[in-house]
Amino acid sequence: MSTAILLVDDEPNVVSALKRALHKEGFKIFTANSGQEGLEVLRSRLIDAVISDQDMPGLKGTEFLELVRAEFPDTARFILTGKATLEVAMSAINSGEIFRFFTKPCSHIEVAAAIRQALDQRDLLTVTKRLVRTLHRQTSMLEAIEDEEPGITQMGVAAAMAARSHELPTEWSDLKSVIETVIRRAEDVTSGRGPGEPRPSGPTPSA
Repeated sequence: MSTAILLVDDEPNVVSALKRALHKEGFKIFTANSGQEGLEVLRSRLIDAVISDQDMPGLKGTEFLELVRAEFPDTARFILTGKATLEVAMSAINSGEIFRFFTKPCSHIEVAAAIRQALDQRDLLTVTKRLVRTLHRQTSMLEAIEDEEPGITQMGVAAAMAARSHELPTEWSDLKSVIETVIRRAEDVTSGRGPGEPRPSGPTPSA
């Protein structure tokens, strides 16, 4: 699926030139002539990144991107302006949490590279958040097992460490191995199976 970019600027020639250039970079381009129109586009389709002019009638670029940040926090945000001032830059950073500040004229190659960098960071953050949520769920599960069978989690960790004594369980795969060991030990205890008794056939519990 192509990366969708929204260009918001009240100058048709700027929009047209940047649209042609970014389209050649492989992006799918949508356009709007004002901040309000830009919000309507965002509410009607999935947009990965927004590049907004600062000086527009009605909503200024910083005001528009502040609204985008509140309603579409996962959309990468950029400011494009012909009047780069410290006040505008600070407002864009603090209110809209923009990823990059561009001044006119700007290189479309530089813009394209910044977009890709912003989206890579967004994707990495999304994966990290998902892993943290998974770890929290697993931690809660282990705490529940420990409440039912005090000491069982320490037994599981010790068993996993003994099996891989040459490594520390710092990698995600190691953590998964430890958790799976704890779950298997807990199932053995709750089912009455001894350490050497065979387990029933079926899928191995997944962390």
